[in-house]
Amino acid sequence: MTRFLVSQGEPTLVDGPGVATGPVRAGRLRAIGEATVFNGDALRRTLRTAVDPPSTDLDLVLRLYADRGLRGIADIEGMFAVAIVDGDDLVVLRDHVGSRTLFYTRTADGWAASSSLRALTRLTGCDTGLNLRAVQSFLTFAYLPGAETFFRGIAEALPGRSLRLHADGRTSPESFWEPVEVDDPGEPRHHAAQLRERLEQAVVRRLPASEPVGVLLSGGVDSSLVAALATKLHDHPVTSYSIAFDTDTPNELGYSGMVAAHCHIDQQVLTVTGTAIADRMAETVALLDCPVGDPLTVPNLMLAEAAAAQGHSVILNGEGGDPVFGGPKNLPMLIFELFRTDPSPQARATAYLDSYRKCLDDLPTLLTADALAGLETTTPTIDVLLPYLQQGQMRSLLNQLLHVNLRTKGAHHILTKVERLTAASGVEGRAPLFDRDVVDYAFRIPPQQKFRGTSEKWILKEAVRDLLPATIVDRPKSGMRVPVQQWLDGPLSELTNDVLGSRAAVDRALLRPETVRAWLRKDGALLPRHGGKLWLVLTLELWLQSFEVGR
Repeated sequence: MTRFLVSQGEPTLVDGPGVATGPVRAGRLRAIGEATVFNGDALRRTLRTAVDPPSTDLDLVLRLYADRGLRGIADIEGMFAVAIVDGDDLVVLRDHVGSRTLFYTRTADGWAASSSLRALTRLTGCDTGLNLRAVQSFLTFAYLPGAETFFRGIAEALPGRSLRLHADGRTSPESFWEPVEVDDPGEPRHHAAQLRERLEQAVVRRLPASEPVGVLLSGGVDSSLVAALATKLHDHPVTSYSIAFDTDTPNELGYSGMVAAHCHIDQQVLTVTGTAIADRMAETVALLDCPVGDPLTVPNLMLAEAAAAQGHSVILNGEGGDPVFGGPKNLPMLIFELFRTDPSPQARATAYLDSYRKCLDDLPTLLTADALAGLETTTPTIDVLLPYLQQGQMRSLLNQLLHVNLRTKGAHHILTKVERLTAASGVEGRAPLFDRDVVDYAFRIPPQQKFRGTSEKWILKEAVRDLLPATIVDRPKSGMRVPVQQWLDGPLSELTNDVLGSRAAVDRALLRPETVRAWLRKDGALLPRHGGKLWLVLTLELWLQSFEVGR
């Protein structure tokens, strides 16, 4: 498995969990990268030169760019992170929704880009000092929502964008795709039928040719509809993979089992123990280029490994339903709008941050005085949200919320986690609900058909109602109940104390030791969401130690 690196204009492959290929050439252009193109056959027919057809998906991406520039890139349906050497300039391209990630930096020798953050940190002249603003953002969102990374000198390419890195140090960003709200006041029946057609096409595009496929199945409507469509449309066996925990925490096996039985597919259930979480948490966190404060990260890796062990090269998932059609933050945000007194976009962005309920309110007592002083000169955390939470491409509030979810959590949390953990297991994770055509159509559907009364994702459910039991379609969203507090009190207790009390953590002088000790002791009336906050801090420290980040 390989990732890629372009340094001093020379494309090379480096070790890492990825599928990088290249370099390939088209005239004066050279490209290296990771590319999976789902509509490749159609795109090959559009190339102006019929001789010497592209031999790989990366070659196709480069030829489309050489032929038609960003118009050619916009036509791709796929997952790609590509760096193109164009004379003395470097052009980096990241796919429409952010299925694959790409980082860049300026060193003493010029620009460098890589699909591996770790590879860039090893370059001479790269500023690897700790970015305090990223710490603030992570503790607020549980991921990094924009271009920033934990290193001052390294940035992440944004999805749907081309960024030309000029030899003289200038940068020229250009968008090749952004969803736009379109007025299409069609009846629900019309939109459900049109959406269903696009969902089927999205699944078909992602099914592996002539081999079985796996599906991650939680029992929620999103993963269930993907499992049902895969079963209906694939001509090879479909196997579902579900999680259970070795605790008395309520689980969703009854629902996932119902879907598996309804679709007549084999269900594999992986029972995840707290001991396995403790044993593999540091390893899993180190696989991520940016940490994700999601307690399902280790189980996700184990599910991907289980699918790989059974010979699957592709595993589908139901990610994307919430950010594209409606998610748990929409209801509190709509309630906020009913009672807001401050009309400014800043007030809306602040309310959106509050809905995350992570460590935002704890920062004054969690961070050291030096860290807080360093943050006084940084821009507010809300600046990454403001372009989406005001009138622009999206006029309705619901579409603005979906837009920000797509461009922040979708691209920098959900898809990043899926790609890194599946690649590390030797399988390719694919998300049909993040299909570009599906996303575009979602913003044609009237908001009141996506959020109908108190029913979220209503039109998505109507589009697949005939495929699934009514119990699955109509059940309210509950999410996977993860026994975080039981892990922290039990199998993870020793690791948590050792990591957060380690010399590396103390010497970094980032977190107040007295606050961390109080959280570990659970002093006073339990903190709101105590387990989730402690999990977030533990994830952060494990990642910082893995990447040897200081200040």
